[in-house]
Amino acid sequence: MVAIKTGRLDANAADEEGLYPFFTCSREPLKINTHAFDCDAILIAGNGDLNVKHYNGKFNAYQRTYVVTSLSDKTLDTRYLFYFMDKYVERLRELSIGGVIKYIKLGMLTDAEIPLPPLPEQKRIAAILDKADAIRRKRQQAIQLADDLLRAVFLDMFGDPVTNPKGWPAAELGSLIVKGPTNGLYKHSSEYGSGTRILRIDGFYSGRLVGQEKMKRVRLSSQEIERFKLEERSVVINRVNSREYLGKSAFISGMNEDTVFESNMMNFSVDESVVNPVFLVELLSSSYVKKQILSSAKDAVNQSSINQQDVRSLKILLPPLALQESFEGFVSKCEALAKRVSIWQGVADETCLSITHKAFSGQL
Repeated sequence: MVAIKTGRLDANAADEEGLYPFFTCSREPLKINTHAFDCDAILIAGNGDLNVKHYNGKFNAYQRTYVVTSLSDKTLDTRYLFYFMDKYVERLRELSIGGVIKYIKLGMLTDAEIPLPPLPEQKRIAAILDKADAIRRKRQQAIQLADDLLRAVFLDMFGDPVTNPKGWPAAELGSLIVKGPTNGLYKHSSEYGSGTRILRIDGFYSGRLVGQEKMKRVRLSSQEIERFKLEERSVVINRVNSREYLGKSAFISGMNEDTVFESNMMNFSVDESVVNPVFLVELLSSSYVKKQILSSAKDAVNQSSINQQDVRSLKILLPPLALQESFEGFVSKCEALAKRVSIWQGVADETCLSITHKAFSGQL
């Protein structure tokens, strides 16, 4: 039914000025100046996030990205295949193996059993799912606009951290930390299913927590809970991942029950008489800090890492505290609006999932 290949390149081959999409394990494609594929394909991240994309045209792919193409467009519609794989990725996450960075093997894809109605029915199902997905994407765009607004306000208030046009003083992050950094908790998959909530790498985006109610749970002792419990107004930073995700961070706020954090991240708290953690998380996502993180990164097969000393040595700009706190006030207002949009985003996501389930169980 399909042909499956992988890319040949390392993630470092990306070029910000490239002409073609470069599909890695990141949710968003990077760019590159050469293409190795020119086809209508489904792209499946083979490690890390395990996301699924559809692209038709010239592109290139990371060595752990699977490129799946239909052998005959008269038998299997590519858009129908995309929606099937987008649903099946949940099963792939269950099957994934490895420690800190989960990955899948080729056999996990080839063993997938896809319902195969006649081609007109495949196209009908894909068209229905396209409409549902369009609604979901509009909600996502609204959330993205809020993120873009925050970045614009940050630059207006503080200037570009790379050039530091306002001449803010700098200090090592270690001198601002009052607790941590502490590496998170590792538990075998057999311990998951019930117990205490655990923050994983897919539990935060754009500096904030998402979907607390969907967090995994893990069985822990009271001592482990106390040792790894996330504190309000602390910061988490990703320490092991592909290079594009390395250093991803979030501000911890609004936790409604005890929550611990997974081993691929660190947690720390800062002296709020000097630095505001909301300002800090936004700064950590800037290219100014990202370049520092990547220069310290230790690269291995399919992943990179930073350690506690690397985090402590990061150079952090320190505008006046009152200005940092004003930024947090603006963020709070934006997030109140974003939360309303996110509620509808959740409704749209659940609707999409429901329609997809019906489509591939013969109920649509």
